[in-house]
Amino acid sequence: MPAARAARLQFTTVSGMTTTGTSVRLTQYARGGGCACKIPPGELEEAVARLIPGRQPADLLIGVEHGDDAAVVQISPTRAIVATADFFTPVVDDAYTFGRIAAANALSDVYAVGGEPLVALNLLGWPRDTLSLDLAAEVLRGGLQIAREAGCHVAGGHSIDDPEPKYGMAVTGLADPAALLRIDAGAPGLPLSVTKPLGTGVLNSMHKATGTVSQQAIEVMTTLNARASRQALDAGARCATDITGFGLLGHLFKLARASGVTAVIDHAAVPLIEGARQALRAGHVPGGSRRNLDWVSPHADFGAAPQEDLLLLADAQTSGGLLVAGEIPGATVIGELIPRGEAVLIVR
Repeated sequence: MPAARAARLQFTTVSGMTTTGTSVRLTQYARGGGCACKIPPGELEEAVARLIPGRQPADLLIGVEHGDDAAVVQISPTRAIVATADFFTPVVDDAYTFGRIAAANALSDVYAVGGEPLVALNLLGWPRDTLSLDLAAEVLRGGLQIAREAGCHVAGGHSIDDPEPKYGMAVTGLADPAALLRIDAGAPGLPLSVTKPLGTGVLNSMHKATGTVSQQAIEVMTTLNARASRQALDAGARCATDITGFGLLGHLFKLARASGVTAVIDHAAVPLIEGARQALRAGHVPGGSRRNLDWVSPHADFGAAPQEDLLLLADAQTSGGLLVAGEIPGATVIGELIPRGEAVLIVR
């Protein structure tokens, strides 16, 4: 048999390949992708409203009432447990990279409340009759790699046979109950900072439509928010959230609403990933981004901000950075919190 043909027939576990060596585009097996496939925020809040207790238990420091990134339960005067879960469909075609992104995104919820991840369980849905289990193994390997970077154990998990591939993690962490980052702790006069540029939503949509890979977007999505979380706590910040599927505008709206303030942002100051604006102009806009903009519009004063910029501010991010009420090293200040006015959000 010719050597070239023999090479094509070899079994492999290389990321993005089937066991017969045929290239696979994972994004083509899912309707949505990444955090852009979230249930729309308005619908989600309506469904979750019935879970909010009339009186929150004293040891439940962060619960479901404001849509924080994780739950926090105090177990001693100096220690609290942080619990969260996150999973989604492929945002990139490469299996190993998909695993890394999904794990970084799940771990981010712990960092967003000021905690440190301790142990994670894999959550895997896989169309085993359609896609090779070798590819699933590559996804899990990517998740393990990111967890190791975070100093977080991975111990088992749960899997199902699913028509769409899905991956994420349930993560348990620890935090200091006296030093949490909360979504409802914003106050007038605090600056607003973001720790990563925006644009993963439109760039991931471009990737799904064309196969074009944005290495800058992958770098953003696989970067842990561990350092940003520590810097926020060291700077004395007590209010933060991470920017994921509801976009900057959606998550900022939730923060300002929960804190009883108005958020003012300078749209020209918001950092973008290289190529994000071009991807938007080419029409690669996730449906989730448009839904985010529709959701916050009744509560916002957008002034003369261009529609293009508003769509980028509402872009459904996957594994985005932290949005911090405070100023921290390396982050970009994009606005401030002011006393509550007629609008919850103001874009200038």
